[in-house]
Amino acid sequence: MFDLSVKGWSLDKDLQIIQADVQLTVEGNIVVDEPLCVDVGLPAFLYSALHDTKPNRFAPADQWERMPFFVCGCGDPECRGFSFTVRHLDAKQVELSYVEERGNDTYRELESYIIPSIDYSKQILVIGQAFLQYIEGLDYRPYFADTVNVVSELVDQIKQQVRSV
Repeated sequence: MFDLSVKGWSLDKDLQIIQADVQLTVEGNIVVDEPLCVDVGLPAFLYSALHDTKPNRFAPADQWERMPFFVCGCGDPECRGFSFTVRHLDAKQVELSYVEERGNDTYRELESYIIPSIDYSKQILVIGQAFLQYIEGLDYRPYFADTVNVVSELVDQIKQQVRSV
């Protein structure tokens, strides 16, 4: 069972990051349960519904697909974050692994879960759509200037993926 809840969205106008209360539960284990920055890693999270991912919190902003999915409230990926790898095992399953990043693009796997691909994609899609709805009309200028365009494009791709199943 994969359950993702992102509630209480807010814009930090000074830092230009979107924060929310995030709860991620997999197979009955609470993996994440705290207020976090959600927009820095959202493109990478959405991307993971379509492709394998490996995090690198030290990557530059234009390598958005390598960001940790969730980072601390300051929005800096080099600060405390929740990093995951995602492997698409086949058309029906993904392996989500919670990892601790180390230097030199390496990491240590902490926990790993097998999740039905459709469940994973549907819940991530809901978060992507909620983000796009939330930022409508806001004066939002993220560090990675293409955040909104990338999220919009990935949301459209995931919608197509979900419809084809």
